[in-house]
Amino acid sequence: MSSTTDHLARHPTPSRPPAPLERRALELIDESDLVGLTQLLIRQPGQNPPGQEAATVAALVGACLDHDLAVRTSTAADGRDNVHATTRAGEGPGLLLLGHTDVVPIGEGWTVDPIDGVVRDGRIFGRGSTDMLGGLAACVIAMSAVQRAAAETQTALTGPIELAATVDEEEGGLGIRHLMQESHPPYLGCITAEPTDLQTIIAARGDCYLDITVHGVAAHSGRPSDGCNAIYGAARIIESLRAWHDELASHAHPLAGAATWSVGQVDGGQGTAIVPARCRVQADRRLLPGEDPAQVLESVRQRIATLRLQNDGLSFEIVMPMSMPGFDTSATDPFPVAVDAALAESGGPGLPLGGWTAACDGGYIACDLGVPTVVLGPGSVNDQAHRPDESVAIAELLVAARTYALTAARLLGPGNPRPEGD
Repeated sequence: MSSTTDHLARHPTPSRPPAPLERRALELIDESDLVGLTQLLIRQPGQNPPGQEAATVAALVGACLDHDLAVRTSTAADGRDNVHATTRAGEGPGLLLLGHTDVVPIGEGWTVDPIDGVVRDGRIFGRGSTDMLGGLAACVIAMSAVQRAAAETQTALTGPIELAATVDEEEGGLGIRHLMQESHPPYLGCITAEPTDLQTIIAARGDCYLDITVHGVAAHSGRPSDGCNAIYGAARIIESLRAWHDELASHAHPLAGAATWSVGQVDGGQGTAIVPARCRVQADRRLLPGEDPAQVLESVRQRIATLRLQNDGLSFEIVMPMSMPGFDTSATDPFPVAVDAALAESGGPGLPLGGWTAACDGGYIACDLGVPTVVLGPGSVNDQAHRPDESVAIAELLVAARTYALTAARLLGPGNPRPEGD
């Protein structure tokens, strides 16, 4: 897969007949309900930036209530609420399903209505269909199916299934940072329902943004030596980051790939006839699992210091407005083994355990809470997300919902084995 840099062998699927709870939960996953909920979420305005999740949050809350789930919201910022939905269950450790309600701006180049949720050739089209409103819909349908199956089979779940849907995942991470400030019950594991081509991802890179501003001295361009050109200084920094990117390639993580640099925006100067006194460079630095953002920030300061910009009358300042940790879950941990087995039995494509070059909120759950975490969801982050005519296959939505439901039923059903770590 394009999002996977390497892989591990798939664990063998256990051969045993499904318990009544598992069988009934799978029977209760309804395709029309799943498609309808995905369309409902697509039809809400939720672009970020500028941060318009409120309509999507309201629709998700309503859908959870319609499916008899307990729901609450928590405010991460003014008008921007995280959603928390849970099933009825015992007080033991639960299963956390994680997602986000914001989508990137619609952009240009669409050949279908980006907020209509049109179905064509077995796919649902619309902004956020893959990243990741379809995954959220699959979570809700799976939770409802397991809760109803538990009631019908008179099975008491040992712990709850919880859905946490955060705001601002596509930008600054306000939602997940707010979530990390709350108290949390124990979890057996976390499935982040981001698009992975239905591959069980056990390692993912993190991400941080660097905002570098170079300061110089303005002057008339007729005699540029009277000033200090901030754009020239920024150009030297950009070239150093480009070279650094190449250097990092030799230190790749076996599953998640190498750390990377990418300069995304440059802004400087006031006019052609003025020596620029300021230039701002915004760069994206992908983090390896376990890499400390604070150490990255310090290494950037040291790297720029070697350029000796002060010799040309220039200075710089640097901040890190966003950081998101990567994670690495052992391939032998019982949780990903259980999830991957459920995926295989739910009609998954048979892909090996793998790594992800993208970043997601799941890194916080793994690093801050110490919870075994995987990323697994319908759609493709590389082939569909953040582009015109984004779509998700209905067949993939069904496989995802079945996988989440089967995993939950197995881990939370009475008498079933629980993951206990390596």
